[in-house]
Amino acid sequence: MSTLAIEFTTSRMLQTVYGTSNLVWANVIGLVLLCLTIGYFIGGWLADKRPYPTTFYALITLAGFASAFFMLLTSLILRTAAAAFAAMNVGAVAGSLIGVALALAVPVILLGCVSPFAIRLAVTDVGAAGRISGRIYAVSTWGSLLGTYLPTLYTLPEWGTRLTAVFFSVILLFTGLYGLWRHDRRRGVLALLLPVLLLPMLFFGLRGGIKAYEGQIFERESAYNYIQVVRVGDCNYLLLNEGQAYHSFYCDDGRVPRVSVWSIMLAAPYFNPAPVEVTRMAVVGLAAGTIPKQFTQVFGPFPIDGIELDGAIVEVGQTYFALNEPNINLIVGDGRYRLNQLDGPYSLITLDAYKVPYIPWHLTTREFFAEARARLTTDGVLAVNVGRAPNDRRLVDAVAATLLTVFPTVHAIDVPGALNTILVATAQPTTPDSLRANWQSLPPDAHPLLQDALETAVGHLVSVTPADFIFTDERAPVETLIDSLVLRYLLQEGLAGLSGLP
Repeated sequence: MSTLAIEFTTSRMLQTVYGTSNLVWANVIGLVLLCLTIGYFIGGWLADKRPYPTTFYALITLAGFASAFFMLLTSLILRTAAAAFAAMNVGAVAGSLIGVALALAVPVILLGCVSPFAIRLAVTDVGAAGRISGRIYAVSTWGSLLGTYLPTLYTLPEWGTRLTAVFFSVILLFTGLYGLWRHDRRRGVLALLLPVLLLPMLFFGLRGGIKAYEGQIFERESAYNYIQVVRVGDCNYLLLNEGQAYHSFYCDDGRVPRVSVWSIMLAAPYFNPAPVEVTRMAVVGLAAGTIPKQFTQVFGPFPIDGIELDGAIVEVGQTYFALNEPNINLIVGDGRYRLNQLDGPYSLITLDAYKVPYIPWHLTTREFFAEARARLTTDGVLAVNVGRAPNDRRLVDAVAATLLTVFPTVHAIDVPGALNTILVATAQPTTPDSLRANWQSLPPDAHPLLQDALETAVGHLVSVTPADFIFTDERAPVETLIDSLVLRYLLQEGLAGLSGLP
């Protein structure tokens, strides 16, 4: 139980600085398996050398102590790493990652020692070895189930990573202390020094926030994300996890200071011939509501269904981003599942479901795009935010190719000043000429944000070059493609190329 809980907690701690990429998860899982392997060897050797219950419970006690101590140390290291990441101090970031690996190794190796030792003590009759080892493995697996579901479903979203780490570690620590006290009261009393030694680390490790960005006004750990709100000037920005991109913004009184990724979405319906009318809309990837709020500003209070996976982000949107328009229907759940529960028809569906740098693969497939088109009007439009890198448009081209298997026409707009392309797929055949004509025929009293969005879209249209590969529900290697894109970009640009707050 404690091993799985530590694995999940470590990944969540790393998420706040290094993100949630497959590489981060692979490294956490790989390191845990390596340390467990070392622990199994050491535990088996030690069990044959000193097959005593006191040694066994001493191991459990040390494992509990080390888990609490080193997990809190990890949180302190990562707090420093977060500041280094914000300052783009590559050496400090790399050093922090090595420190985390070393800190994780100690408790996991000790935890690995326990299982072979338990089997060695329990087997007193070789004829019962199979039954006893099977029982121990069964109990161990039940523990793994608890260590998987308790942190992810309850303790991490309710208590946060640090208290979760302390909770599971203390259970382990006092289990070991109780066993020592039963078998050797003198050693059990001496071992009580360990909780005392842990008190200073608890005092310093549990104090303060997870990060301390300049202008930070809110932070929280949810079931899915580490959430920050940072205020710059008169605007609030929503940051998630490593914080190298912002997912929503809101300026006082609803001011929109510039055309952004989300503003470009306003141009999507205007690829249709005039007259253009937006009567109903769905947003997949609501975040704190920047897209529907800007559409409401421009088109008035028409019905909008906004879907967001993380309910905590919706709450943050309501509190810090004025997400309170009565025409916006807030829906919490998976974007594809919840969209399929809605009937439409929609004039426009927008898709902006990044968990930087990844788009969830099941939102990029031919089957999903067909489901989205079935919920569009005959002149409906699907607008998708896709990431790219300088001189590397492989992801854009692959998503465009997949869209073209479902939609007759796909247009591309490169967002200025960002590594994003908005792909606009129309349910009826269209040409860029309609966008230009609609822009030129806007009335003088048209909303300034709409005028700026259309002008920017017209000026940054790019040709679509579909890839040969099509994403399907059976095979959609989106993560592999994005890993390759990100690594190539970092090798070319370094950490200085990462985005951040304006």
